[in-house]
Amino acid sequence: MDFQEKKNKNKPYKPIHEGISEWPVYLLSKNRKEFLEEVAQKSLERIKLLRPTRKQLIDELETTVYREQNRLKRNRWRVDPKDEPKFWSQIKSDLVELSTKTGDENSRKEDEILLTIIQRYANEIAGNFKPSSYKVAREVIKFWFVRLLNGARVKKFGGFFRNRYTLRDKIQIVGKVKMLRKLAKKGTVVMVPTHFSNLDSILIGWVIHSLGLPAFIYGAGLNLFNIKILAYFMNSLGAYKVDRRKKNLPYLEVLKMYSNLAIQKGAHSLFFPGGTRSRSGLLEKQLKLGLLSTAIEAQRSLYQDNTNGEVKKIFVVPITLNYHFVLEAPELIDDYLQVKGQDRYVEQDNYGSFQMVRFLFKFFTKGSNISVSIGAGLDVLGNYLDDNGNSLDDQGRIIDNRDYFISNGNLTVDMQREDEYTRMLSQKIVKEYHRINRVFASHLVAFITFEMMQKKHPKLDLFGFLRLPEEDQEIEYSEFLETFKRIRKEIYRLKEEGKVYYASHLKGEAELVIKHGIGNVGIFHLLRPVLRNKKGNIITRDLNTLYYYHNRLVGYELEKFI
Repeated sequence: MDFQEKKNKNKPYKPIHEGISEWPVYLLSKNRKEFLEEVAQKSLERIKLLRPTRKQLIDELETTVYREQNRLKRNRWRVDPKDEPKFWSQIKSDLVELSTKTGDENSRKEDEILLTIIQRYANEIAGNFKPSSYKVAREVIKFWFVRLLNGARVKKFGGFFRNRYTLRDKIQIVGKVKMLRKLAKKGTVVMVPTHFSNLDSILIGWVIHSLGLPAFIYGAGLNLFNIKILAYFMNSLGAYKVDRRKKNLPYLEVLKMYSNLAIQKGAHSLFFPGGTRSRSGLLEKQLKLGLLSTAIEAQRSLYQDNTNGEVKKIFVVPITLNYHFVLEAPELIDDYLQVKGQDRYVEQDNYGSFQMVRFLFKFFTKGSNISVSIGAGLDVLGNYLDDNGNSLDDQGRIIDNRDYFISNGNLTVDMQREDEYTRMLSQKIVKEYHRINRVFASHLVAFITFEMMQKKHPKLDLFGFLRLPEEDQEIEYSEFLETFKRIRKEIYRLKEEGKVYYASHLKGEAELVIKHGIGNVGIFHLLRPVLRNKKGNIITRDLNTLYYYHNRLVGYELEKFI
């Protein structure tokens, strides 16, 4: 896989469409009312298929109301509609009335209640892409990011108003860029990036624009819409809302149907298959299969609707986002450690608009870069593609992925089969994440520091180690340097085998690379995860946060070289 960085970073990519009026996301928004009606109707059909009897359906409705009212009591957000208590109270009253009546007059009432709930969910989820707002948001992001970057690099106040440096100097886009652009012309692209920071959505939006691609629709956590400045940009850039507090069947089916139909209609899509930001700092290992399955269902539906004609293929493109630091890291790792091995986490944010602006200013006025690694395209079964979008088997031969949906000579719906395909696809994406991951110096110094400290206390479990007294958290620099050289050599070997990649700054004199890594890891945290003390030795001020940054290199078996 060729990940060579281009020297000519400032050259813009030509848009693959002449104007916004040709963008699939624009056509979707133009017919928004009809699209949402279709989402609602097909969601109704799907839920009734899953809950075929009247009793099963009414039980599901009662469960939904209970969960929603409980959510309002326990975990209400600013972004929630003000009329929610009234709405769910009315639905509960309708269900109570329904349970007291029988006969033909009541035979369709439960369907009406379900449709009312579905329509509300569909309108909550739906994005609101507007070309005028998109253009404004795009230019504002570009203007401020570039100004902040130049003000930092030029080191003078006047630099704020210059254009000497561009975002392409700050955000390095590497990998299969040309392939991605080709695939976006030939079919429908589903991007599946890793997810570490609240900054991810805005940055991916900029990357999409920078590569000359039309706007993608993407699922953004509803919690982010609590932050007004993020809400404006995400609404403008094509986001639809995903409320991870809602686990009831009607909501999940409407969400999946929204994604499914949008993909069928050619809207390039993006979602974070890890679900939430990585709380542990690990590259995602277990993906959420719900939205991922919609790509497979959409491909099968397209084949069903066009049995003889040419069908647009759906292409899945893994992407890793590589940061030296993550603003939210201390809070995320604390949450992870509190609920380790359990599934009780509800994603929340304590950042308001002012805090986010401060973060963006700090980020772009420092020399710490971001890398966006674009992986090779996959079909919805996880097969690699050639540059023309043809699916390839393990021997590199062209295959027709339509055959995967045929049983006994007929193209059929088999949900159990498609569940297995979704698992296969998720495993391939995880493998690609590790393959295209770019090792930063900050990742490496954090990994080595944590592993060396932990190895000195082999009898302690993780939680015992994280309570280690400060006086025991020190590593001789000479020992650290030798270990660094040994581990870096192993990373070079893994790169040659196509199992990982590394940033160009990882090469060069080891001591300078270590200095670069220490200078960037956790750069904005009050307690630095890695630093050198007066004796020149390696220490930490926050073992928890060090553990977070260490985790980025878990999965490559580097521990055995410590």
